[in-house]
Amino acid sequence: MLRLNELRLPLEHPEGALRRAIINRLGIPSEDLVRFHIFRRSIDARKRDAMLFVYTINVEVRNQSALLARVKGDRRISQAPDTSYKFVAKASPTQSNRPLVIGMGPSGLFAALILAQSGFRPIILERGKAMRERTKDTFRMWEDGTLDPESNTQFGEGGAGTFSDGKLYSQIKDPKHYRLKVLDEFVQAGAPEEILYVNRPHIGTFRLVGVVEKMRAKIIELGGEVRFQSRVDDIKIERNDADPTRGRITGVTLASGEHISANHVILAVGHSARDTFEMLDARGVHIEAKPFSIGFRIEHPQSLINECRFGEKSPNPLLGAADYQLVHHTTNGRSVYTFCMCPGGTVVAAASELGRVVTNGMSQYSRSERNANAGIVVGITPEVDYPEGRLAGIAFQRFWESRAFELGGGGYKAPGQLVGDFLAGRPSTALGTVQPSYTPSVHLCDLSSALPEFAVTAIREAIPAFAQQVKGFDLADAVLTAVETRTSSPIRITRGEFDLQSLNTNGLFPAGEGAGYAGGILSAAIDGIKIAEAVAISMNA
Repeated sequence: MLRLNELRLPLEHPEGALRRAIINRLGIPSEDLVRFHIFRRSIDARKRDAMLFVYTINVEVRNQSALLARVKGDRRISQAPDTSYKFVAKASPTQSNRPLVIGMGPSGLFAALILAQSGFRPIILERGKAMRERTKDTFRMWEDGTLDPESNTQFGEGGAGTFSDGKLYSQIKDPKHYRLKVLDEFVQAGAPEEILYVNRPHIGTFRLVGVVEKMRAKIIELGGEVRFQSRVDDIKIERNDADPTRGRITGVTLASGEHISANHVILAVGHSARDTFEMLDARGVHIEAKPFSIGFRIEHPQSLINECRFGEKSPNPLLGAADYQLVHHTTNGRSVYTFCMCPGGTVVAAASELGRVVTNGMSQYSRSERNANAGIVVGITPEVDYPEGRLAGIAFQRFWESRAFELGGGGYKAPGQLVGDFLAGRPSTALGTVQPSYTPSVHLCDLSSALPEFAVTAIREAIPAFAQQVKGFDLADAVLTAVETRTSSPIRITRGEFDLQSLNTNGLFPAGEGAGYAGGILSAAIDGIKIAEAVAISMNA
């Protein structure tokens, strides 16, 4: 198989143009092209009147060795790498011990899937409900403000990523091509095939629901077990007599009181499982505070973003809804950046604790809603902003989430403010042309007390700076809603570089976003695969 890079064609090229371009690039007769498939497709939008698709193609040809010799030195043509997934270990037929996976977000889901495919019959313990029931609870929260602390945007089958944009891209290094394993499993479970090759793939919330359910069925078919509404309240650690600070996990205790023995436990709880973090800290598991970010959600008309990026208010369907990614370093020493940008999406209630308001972004596969939204957040560090201890970041988040609940007037309404009023330092009293999408509703107010002063100052400086890159970003009628706190985990459950086990608790394998080792669906899923491999190797040792 050959790999062709930088094959450029107009957006609306005819169906046969790609095949002809491949033949021309290789300089071969048509009959020598056996087959091809698109490995990646991106958009070159630098010239708005002449936008291009840029293809990377895998090609099978006759007489491949002779062709490679002929094109030697052409960096655009090379041998395609082997990107197939390879299992590192298989369970023995007499395997009796079963690994536990705590949490069924992307990390736990893929960890369980790999273990199931390897014959280890994992048991998944998920504190929330199955997807369909969880969806009902989440929609009830959005409709009337009734929050179930165990079944919501954060907790339940699929994890927080289910009620998001379903973004499947990441900037992490991936030398073993785990990304392709993740995408392939999603496609097998019903995701659109184009996620295998588009540059910035996404699935969308409603499609993710069905995808996750099919993956659950696959795990069960392979001998795995899934137990919903099974919150882990405690772990049992057998301490090392020579060094009481170290130990080995021997099992977990559920909220029901049931104890499950296990020597291999994957902790994939997500970064909102604050009660679990407190329990782990009380049991002496090594935890460190880490940086994260806080801020608001900002909403603009999607047409404004399209016009800025593509030069047109109604984008070509081949382009889809335009997005952005912005960063500004402020004069007060802070970094402000846009986070989890959702083109054609909605701002959603993402609280998981009573009396606290959290916002997040979500969009469907079509990305066809009126507004674009993104987090506009400020980086914070434990050394400067919450130096009080390992779990101080959690207390920091809770304070500002409670403040948002207060400013919103209760009932999980989100406090909001027009960008023009925010920049001018005056309360908002009426909406303009942009209608906020957050439900149950937005309560207009003054957001200057919704974040620490340094964060408010930094965001006020960043918005006009962002407008230099995205014209209209400082639109007076654009809407800010508070508060965005769940950007990443405020802690890291530190693990060994090679065995991926907790630094001081053998058999405990921290994974994904909650452990501080991922950010987003794709990176969390990849981390789940890595952890599953480490567990499989350990169980066969």
